[in-house]
Amino acid sequence: MATTASTAARTSLASVTLEVADPEAAHRFYTAFGVDTYIRLRASEAHSAGFRGFTLGLTVSGPATVDGFVAAAVDAGATVLKPAAKSLWGYGGVVQAPDGTIWKIATSAKKDTGPDTRAIDELVLLLGVEAVKATRQFYVDRGLTVAKSFGGKYTEFAPGTSSPVKLALYKRRALAKDLGVPADGTGSHRIALGSTADAFTDPDGFVWEPAA
Repeated sequence: MATTASTAARTSLASVTLEVADPEAAHRFYTAFGVDTYIRLRASEAHSAGFRGFTLGLTVSGPATVDGFVAAAVDAGATVLKPAAKSLWGYGGVVQAPDGTIWKIATSAKKDTGPDTRAIDELVLLLGVEAVKATRQFYVDRGLTVAKSFGGKYTEFAPGTSSPVKLALYKRRALAKDLGVPADGTGSHRIALGSTADAFTDPDGFVWEPAA
């Protein structure tokens, strides 16, 4: 689908910044967890209560690696929201970092075929939105390319060359249910998305800013 402006064609996700109360403590946690090279951190005291409307997901090779990341997160201070277990889609678990960010670690494999590699195959930022189709069009109009789409339920965008994080959309209430938390939340999302183009805010209040 054609974009609406020439600048839109250059828009892609360049970085993900988590806003935390204590950047030094958060840096220690994410280093121990093993994802510090994928995200940025900055101080913020913005009000945020309940579900922040997003999750960061790690896709890994097998159950042993899922367990390894979950154990590392818990040892560093995370809370388990959903213990790692088999599901229809594979094997995975959900943890919440001390700063409040929710992380899902999962694999499509249900059986262990190797040791814990602590390797990340893919990191996905999944935004919980009220209307997937409308928000998908909003992003397409700004130059993002749809890689996968399942009607009004889920959309995945092709990753940009400047970020190791893939962007995807999911229904907010469905995402909260999958994570095992209530869907209600108020205040800041406590996340900023780095844009390769201009600053803007999407229909669900997620803020994009020019990446430094």
